[in-house]
Amino acid sequence: MNSVFNLFPEQASSISSEIDLLYLFILIVSVVFTLLAAFLVIFFAVKYRRRSEDDRPEPPHADSKLEIAAGAFLLVLLMGMFFWGAKLYFKGNRPPSDAMEVLVTGKQWMWKLQHPNGKREINTLHVPLGVPVKLTMTSEDVIHSFFIPAFRVKNDVLPGRYTQVWFEPVKAGRYDLFCTEYCGNEHSRMVGWVEVMEPADYERWLSIGTTAAASTAAGGGPGESPVDAGARLFAELGCVTCHNQNSGALGPNLTGVFGREETMTDGSVVTVDENYLRESILNSQAKIVAGYAPIMPVFKGLINEDQLAQIIAYIKSLNDNGTDG
Repeated sequence: MNSVFNLFPEQASSISSEIDLLYLFILIVSVVFTLLAAFLVIFFAVKYRRRSEDDRPEPPHADSKLEIAAGAFLLVLLMGMFFWGAKLYFKGNRPPSDAMEVLVTGKQWMWKLQHPNGKREINTLHVPLGVPVKLTMTSEDVIHSFFIPAFRVKNDVLPGRYTQVWFEPVKAGRYDLFCTEYCGNEHSRMVGWVEVMEPADYERWLSIGTTAAASTAAGGGPGESPVDAGARLFAELGCVTCHNQNSGALGPNLTGVFGREETMTDGSVVTVDENYLRESILNSQAKIVAGYAPIMPVFKGLINEDQLAQIIAYIKSLNDNGTDG
């Protein structure tokens, strides 16, 4: 393809070529069977047309081997496409454990992004080449959709919960970022860029830091990482009073809690992930861990999305020794 027309966008992530190959295969199969069906319709219409009023068709043959063979072939073909697609789906929705996490908040009409060291951006995302990047995303208002065509990643960004995508860039450069869910009058302006940089260049860019104004507006101190900001909020909001390692603590010990299964008072078992932590902070009475009283205050309306994400980042960072991991 030339630069004027491209059937597919540029392949700039580790999974983009695999996705393109699957789509190309499905496209070829669709075209072949469309043309085959059109040809057979025309061929049989001509060959078996009624030539006179007395013309009667011959009775069908009893041998069904051709139908069975064709059905078996189509079954194998369709199941092959299904399992191929399922494999890519699970691969694209399971980020590596060592992926760099970036917090993303959609808002009419901009993308707000925060790096692990606390540096913030609006409508631009800088990432290092060859490093897996996981985006944990939520919305402050309506449904948005985060789409980077060159990386073949897209997911809805929803108010009231977290969604994730991940990618590993394999080619340095600047790539388009779009919102692909109509989100209001200025939807068409909710665009941006992803800058893929050499790791050394990314580290230099990252070390520049963030301005005090940008950090304060987003709910943190200058250069404060999400984990550090979360630890500060955890103490300021009095969470440490109940959630500690002391025996007889009024709330569950949060050390190593992320990813663990917890039993609720109604007997149900819940996996502690970002969405469970979000619900437990904003609506603490929704699910109560067995063995504890429903005394935790509700923080809905008291903290914003950025502060909520920071508290969750801090809880996720707690390792089994009770220190920040």
